Amino acid sequence: MDPLDIARWQFGITTVYHFLMVPLTLGLGATVAILQTAWVRTGDERWLRMTKFWGKLFLINFIVGVATGLVQEFQFGMAWSEYSRFVGDVFGAPLALEGLLAFFAESTFLGAWIFGWGRLRKGVHLATIWLAAIGSWVSAYFIIVANSWMQHPVGVELGEDGRPVMTDIWAVLTNNTALAAFSHTIAGALMVAGMFLLGISWYHLWRRRRDGIDTVDADGRVVIGAHPEIAGRDEKDHGVWIRSLRIGAVVAIVGFGAVALTGDIQGKLMYEQQPMKMAAAEAACHSGSSFSVLSLGDPGSTDCDSVITLIEIPGVLGFLGKGDFGAEMPGINELQPQYVDKYGETLPDDALYGDRAGSEITYVPVMWVTYWGFRLMIGLGAIPAFAAVVALWMTRKGTVPSSAWIMRLALLGISAPFAANIAGWIFTEMGRQPFVVAPNPDPSGVDGVFMFTAAAVSPGTTVGELLFSVISLTAVYGVMLVIEVFLLVKYIRGGTVGAMPELAHHDDTGDGDDRPSGPDGDRRDDVLAFAY
Repeated sequence: MDPLDIARWQFGITTVYHFLMVPLTLGLGATVAILQTAWVRTGDERWLRMTKFWGKLFLINFIVGVATGLVQEFQFGMAWSEYSRFVGDVFGAPLALEGLLAFFAESTFLGAWIFGWGRLRKGVHLATIWLAAIGSWVSAYFIIVANSWMQHPVGVELGEDGRPVMTDIWAVLTNNTALAAFSHTIAGALMVAGMFLLGISWYHLWRRRRDGIDTVDADGRVVIGAHPEIAGRDEKDHGVWIRSLRIGAVVAIVGFGAVALTGDIQGKLMYEQQPMKMAAAEAACHSGSSFSVLSLGDPGSTDCDSVITLIEIPGVLGFLGKGDFGAEMPGINELQPQYVDKYGETLPDDALYGDRAGSEITYVPVMWVTYWGFRLMIGLGAIPAFAAVVALWMTRKGTVPSSAWIMRLALLGISAPFAANIAGWIFTEMGRQPFVVAPNPDPSGVDGVFMFTAAAVSPGTTVGELLFSVISLTAVYGVMLVIEVFLLVKYIRGGTVGAMPELAHHDDTGDGDDRPSGPDGDRRDDVLAFAY
C-alpha cells in the first residue's frame, strides 16, 4: 500500500465533503442579504420571515462548513509537507489574505448579524449580512487563486533551490485561470442556492395543500387559507413559500446561464493550459473535431486501446476548444509524446520519490473519471434550470400540485447542483494528474515550474499513520454529516416558527407576555433562539 495513494484519498475525502457546504454558503448568503434588503425597503413581514428562515439554514451550513475546512490546513503540513515547501512562497500571500481580510471579516460581520437583531438599526444590521456575504465571496476568491496557480503557475521565477518564488503578486491574483474558475464557482453556487429554495419551498406549499390549509378553485387557482391553531400557518406563510420558490427558480435559471457561459470560457482555457486533461475528458484518442456523446472502455484504463466511441457529433469539439466548428483538437496519442519529451518518461531518481523513483510516468489521467466527471457536471448542472422552468409553469396559479411524488422529486432535485459541483471539482483535480502543480505550456510563461504529485507527499509519514487519519477523519466527518442533516431537516420541517419563536407568542394570544420588543418585532431574549 502506497502512502501517496492514502494521502490522496485523505485529501480527496475531506475536500469533497467540505465543498458540499461551500457553494450553499456562497449562494445562500447572498440570497439572504437580498431578502433582508427587500424587508428593510418594504417593511413586509413576509420578507422578514423569509430572511430569518433561510438565514437559520445558512448559519447551520456555515458553521459545519468552517469546521470541515479547518482540517485541510493541517493536512498541508502533515501529509503534504514537500508540496507545502514547493508552493509556500506563492500560497502564503493569498491564504494570508483569505484568513485576515476575508474569513475574519466574514465571521465578525456574521456574528454581528446573528446577535444584532433588535439591537442594531435596520440599515446597520442589513450592512452586516451584506459584508458577511461579500466576505465569503472574497474568501472563496483567494482560495481559488491558490488552486488556480496549481493549474496554471504565473508570476514566479525559480529560485536557486529549485522552488518558485513569487515576483508578481498581481499576476497571481489576476491569473486568467482564477478569474474563470471563480466566476464558474459563483455561478454554480447560485444554482445550488436556487434549487435549495425551490425544493424546500415546494415541500412547504405541498404541506399546506395536504393539511387542507390551501385549496384550489374550479380554475385551479389557489385559495389561500390559514390554520388558527398552528403558529405561523397563516396567509403570510403562503406568501413566504411561493415567493421563495419563484426567487429560487429565477436564481437557478440565472445561475445555469452563468455556468454555461463561464464553463465555456474555462473549457477553452483548459485546452490551452492542460490539453491532456481535456483530451481525456473527451476520450479523444486521436486528433479531430468530433465531440463524444458516448464512449466506453476499461474503467481503470489510461490506454486508448480500450476506448470505443459509440456516438459522436462532428465539429462540436472544435467549437468547445477554440470557438471554431471543425477546428482540429489534439488527441491523447498526439499529446503523450509531447509530454514525454518535455517532462521525461520516468520519475527522477530523487529521494523525494522513494521507491517510486524511476517508475514510468502516466500522463493520461484515468479517463473514466475525467470523461464521466465532465459529463455529470454538465448533465446534473442542467437539471436545476429545467426544474426551475417547470416549477415556474406549474406554480403559475399560486400553489403546487397535491402530488406527493412530485414533491419528492422537488426535494431530490436539491442534490443535483451539489453533485454537479462535486463532479466538476473531481474532474478538475483528477484531470491534472500526474502533476500537483501543472506546468505552464505557454512558451513566454514560467519555464520549469511544475511538481509531480508523487513528490508532494510527506516522506516521513507511514501507511499506518495515514490510514489512521483517513479512518478517523472519515468517522468524524460522518458524525458531522449526521448532525448537519438532522439540524437542517429539523428546522426545515419547523418552518418559519423555528427561526421566529415570536410568531407563537404574539401579544394578542392572551399569554400575558409583555417582554420588550426590538424595532423589527423580535423579543429581545429570542435572539439566541434564532441563532441556535
